[in-house]
Amino acid sequence: MADPRIIDIALDEATILWRNADIEQERRIAIFDLIEENSFKPLRAWEAGHQGPYRLKLSVDDGRLILEASSESGSVLETLILGLGRFRRPIREYFAICDSYYQAIRRATAAEIETIDMARRGVHNEAAEMLLERLDGKVETDFATARRLFTLICVLHIRG
Repeated sequence: MADPRIIDIALDEATILWRNADIEQERRIAIFDLIEENSFKPLRAWEAGHQGPYRLKLSVDDGRLILEASSESGSVLETLILGLGRFRRPIREYFAICDSYYQAIRRATAAEIETIDMARRGVHNEAAEMLLERLDGKVETDFATARRLFTLICVLHIRG
């Protein structure tokens, strides 16, 4: 029976050099939300008869995002490699806005926090759209899944 979704996601821990409590919380929430509800259909694996569910491992190597899709039993079905050059600006902006947001939570007014959060969501949404474009023809997914994947891509870029 076809089940085009992610049931497990792993981040290459060797790629993650540093993260604070706020980022760790973002990572946990993104993974939890992603597993709870997602749509993920790697097209080559699907056409070869592997119709989910999938395990996904994310890593970054030499400026490229590596998405390794495996079967439920763990055998690798497909490895997608995406250049991350177009994501540098949104990742930088997202980090900057998140930093402002975390600082605002500690000392700003509710209106200031809401303004920063709206900007954060805007950057996040733009990056999710960009990720959908980059995955076009390789993986069928939805906007919510792309947003959560972008959060995890950002976690892989934390340098301390």
